[in-house]
Amino acid sequence: MESYLKQNFGGVKPKHSSEEALHRWRKLCGLVKNPKRRFRFTANLSKRSEAAAMRKSNQEKLRVAVLVSKAALQFIHGVTLPSEYSVPEEVKAAGFRICADELGSIVEGHDVKKLTIHGGVDGIADKLSTSIYNGLIASEDKMMCRQEIYGINKFTECPVQSFWVFLWEALQDTTLIILAVCAFVSLIVGVSAEGWPKGSHDGLGIAASILLVVFVTATSDYRQSLQFQDLDKEKKKISVQVTRDGFRQKISIYDILPGDIVHLAIGDQVPADGLFISGFSLLIDESSLTGESEPVVVNSDNPFLLSGTKVRDGSCKMLVTTVGMRTQWGKLMATLSEGGDDETPLQVKLNGVATIIGQIGLFFAVVTFAVLAEGLIRHKIQDGLYLSWSIDDALELLDYFAIAVTIVVVAVPEGLPLAVTLSLAFAMKKMMNDKALVRHLAACETMGSATSICSDKTGTLTTNHMAVVKACICGNINEVSDREEVRNITQIPDNAIKILLESIFNNTSGEVALNQDRKFEILGTPTETALLEFGLSLGGDFQAVCQETNLVKVEPFNSVKKRMGVVLQLPGGGYRAHCKGASEIILAACSNVLDPAGTAVPLDEVTVGHLKSTIDTFANEALRTLCLAYMEIDKSFSADEQIPVDGYTCIGIVGIKDPVRPGVKESVAVCRSAGITVRMVTGDNINTAKAIARECGILTDDGVAIEGPDFRKKSLEEMNQLIPKLQVMARSSPLDKYTLVKHLQIMFNEVVAVTGDGTNDAPALHEADIGLAMGIAGTEVAKESADVIILDDNFSTIATVAKWGRSVYINIQKFVQFQLTVNVVALVVNFSSACLTVSLFPPHSC
Repeated sequence: MESYLKQNFGGVKPKHSSEEALHRWRKLCGLVKNPKRRFRFTANLSKRSEAAAMRKSNQEKLRVAVLVSKAALQFIHGVTLPSEYSVPEEVKAAGFRICADELGSIVEGHDVKKLTIHGGVDGIADKLSTSIYNGLIASEDKMMCRQEIYGINKFTECPVQSFWVFLWEALQDTTLIILAVCAFVSLIVGVSAEGWPKGSHDGLGIAASILLVVFVTATSDYRQSLQFQDLDKEKKKISVQVTRDGFRQKISIYDILPGDIVHLAIGDQVPADGLFISGFSLLIDESSLTGESEPVVVNSDNPFLLSGTKVRDGSCKMLVTTVGMRTQWGKLMATLSEGGDDETPLQVKLNGVATIIGQIGLFFAVVTFAVLAEGLIRHKIQDGLYLSWSIDDALELLDYFAIAVTIVVVAVPEGLPLAVTLSLAFAMKKMMNDKALVRHLAACETMGSATSICSDKTGTLTTNHMAVVKACICGNINEVSDREEVRNITQIPDNAIKILLESIFNNTSGEVALNQDRKFEILGTPTETALLEFGLSLGGDFQAVCQETNLVKVEPFNSVKKRMGVVLQLPGGGYRAHCKGASEIILAACSNVLDPAGTAVPLDEVTVGHLKSTIDTFANEALRTLCLAYMEIDKSFSADEQIPVDGYTCIGIVGIKDPVRPGVKESVAVCRSAGITVRMVTGDNINTAKAIARECGILTDDGVAIEGPDFRKKSLEEMNQLIPKLQVMARSSPLDKYTLVKHLQIMFNEVVAVTGDGTNDAPALHEADIGLAMGIAGTEVAKESADVIILDDNFSTIATVAKWGRSVYINIQKFVQFQLTVNVVALVVNFSSACLTVSLFPPHSC
């Protein structure tokens, strides 16, 4: 049986199964008792084909739209275009001057001409009664009015099935229908021959059994569907940053309305169709909508943003124009939601087992009916009555047929694949309570056989609550873990403090903004928050410092370059670049340093040695280190040019404390005792990584720690010797993580779980046997590529997921053993008793 299952049902994998493999096993399971129930939680391949066709259509439409918009741009500059649009009366009455259909045609069609007629982005914002600076006025009556005119940002979903639907589907079991017919005939013939109620006993008994089976089946299936609905709601919880009433706030994507000002950053999903207001280096990945892998540059010349696309790089402010089912993404999602998830390998194999046992059961049922019928006919021939058939004989044959059908009912484990699904769904629900959201059923299975976990450091092994505790500014090392110590640092020259604050407040992806309580709130990643808090504690004013200069160019943090940079236009007309990032990388790009007097002096060997020693000291204390630097740029600089990569002046080095999470060391020990190897893969300094790894119990005395650049230089033979001992990889790039995963899978046959939070982690998450995305720090791109989302970003939760995975396997193993034992016993007992009855108690012998 094992070889048959492997040959015919083994092509389905936990991830990325081929269409051919999915079609093949379905053909082999063509003859089933109740297809609606058997295949309820398997992918609808025809719906997927529809979605693929829609994608292809979108690709062609958008390609044409882009070409048309480019051609239109050549003619509209300097030309006054007549306005041909008339506002519908209901839109006017609501206080707006543009309707939803017109907005949809502008963005979806990339219609530059229409956009220009309406006054560009500012004109659209005015007609939507919103402000590109302060956003919507969030009064309840105005929001309701806006919803009525433009709709809500929700997609059409399959209606929730009621209990009666499941009851109806359970009744569509072929064997139960045959038994119902048998019960009806038995009832009619029995009542006519023996009268009521004596003649109705057999028929009513069969009918009662059928109803019992149907109600138990429907109740089980209905409860299972409710669990999936709850999990589905959790999967769709996505929040975005918007400006409303002049305040930045986080809201659900389902609450977004046309006129909202949405803030997007690298890794975010565009929540609705809209127009670019302002931003830097914005690259949009439209492959999910159009199939095009090349990212699209979005700027003031090409301001169109489509729902469902992803921010590959950069950041921006966006004006929402179209929401929900008016967008192409909404229509596509409605089709995709009906396609369903791929079935798991275990589900497919158990479908194979059910099919084989079904064929055996059918064979025995036919043989049983033949044996019983042969016994009746033989005795009729022996008695010389083979031409004389009575109602009793007909009832006897009907009973034999019912026995044969009953053998099929009890022998065929039709619910076996569904029972696996139920067990997986139960585990998913329990994992949800333990802060792990399973996006794909197969992950529950696969996690049970995981042999290796490649974990990030920041936020997973550590708390992600960061604070600057040490700083080396102008060559002086200062403790800055509290306000009093920060005040002492102000003894540094004013010009150095000014440059430091300019670097912290301008070269950041975070922001200090007023919240709804009229209090300043720091927004951004934990690292950015720690730096901004340090800048504020130095007495800096975020808004004032930012307003002194004009931001010309931004290069967001890149996990490959491990740096972030900006160019500022100074009040005097010159330009200044600021960069920050991995300490040793930024220090290598510096040729000068600020001395204790705040003057830029050339870097000599002694100063470089002092700074490198400072970095190592900070790192050995398990601090994350960042270096900040600046340089003056020629007045001829253009925003189209790249930000310089060297020639900087080092401002200083900061050490950021990020404590290890409680319970991580114990969880690592549990994983190791269960045969799971835990490795740390981080972008941090190697000394910081080793200090944290030792504290977590990951790095042992015989373990190896290596830096990413050294790892990628290794030959295949060297990697095969290194990887079994490898426990820490520092200064790694996403490609290093991907390479490590592939080697573990191919060379060592490991089942690998990988954690990730950034956009660039998506390939590794996608390729790993189990991709684990961080729910708090993770980008939408990372979450979409993952199989499980760790809602609290805690390594202990990953260990819990592994426990549940193994529990699922044990539970399924026990259930299958029980189910098959019952089926085989029922088959043997029914067949044996039927044959023995004929031989020992001939028909009419009583």
